Amino acid sequence: MARRTIVAGNWKLHGTAPEARRLIMALKHRLVGFSTRAEVVVCPPFPSLETAVDAARGSAVKIGAQNVFWEADGAYTGEVSTEMLEAIGVDHVIIGHSERRHVFGETDAGVSKKLRRVLSGTLVPIVCVGEVLSEREAGKTSDVVARQVAAALEGVGPEHAARIVVAYEPVWAIGTGRTATPEMANEVHALIRQRIADMLGQTSAGTVRILYGGSVKPENAADLMSQSDVDGVLVGGASLDAGSFAEIVRSAP
Repeated sequence: MARRTIVAGNWKLHGTAPEARRLIMALKHRLVGFSTRAEVVVCPPFPSLETAVDAARGSAVKIGAQNVFWEADGAYTGEVSTEMLEAIGVDHVIIGHSERRHVFGETDAGVSKKLRRVLSGTLVPIVCVGEVLSEREAGKTSDVVARQVAAALEGVGPEHAARIVVAYEPVWAIGTGRTATPEMANEVHALIRQRIADMLGQTSAGTVRILYGGSVKPENAADLMSQSDVDGVLVGGASLDAGSFAEIVRSAP
């Protein structure tokens, strides 16, 4: 059975709740009458999540969060739990985005704990991995990505594979206008799938969806998603424009 494509938008630190409502309503309008096999997800900042869930109601658009904590409750000022997200109708959550790793110091071990926590509930995790420019130039892409995948999946069983989404984000391509070629992306995606197969088995590896993220635009989305191991895209800046994001959704196979 073919893996269902995902087109996800990460809004990062952009937009108030009213702006989130307007953007989702505009996106819904642009997708009226358009039938797609792709799963469409948008990930606003925390304060806009409940508004976004309400605005997306009755449509095919699902709502994701940009981060989550690995405990259910406790003295963890500023953190948000899986239960809190589930209670307001959130469907997906991004884990280990490169900006969380490189700006806020999140570690492979922390990503692993977050993934296990998410898998204990109902959210769909989007686990991000990827190398920085110096690592790519040093020929370390395979080592870095394989390490991040292995660390994230530590303690995870094959029964969870169908729910797991991995997003390959070459850090050097995020917000820079530089994009890995479709062939470069597919090569790393194949490596990721093989690492998953080594840990969870070939069957499980075949069910995990692997997205590409890094300066995805309407102009390159279709070529990226045409690759055999690219199961969708994680879109940054272009997801903040309803027209551009809708065009990317329409280009999904």
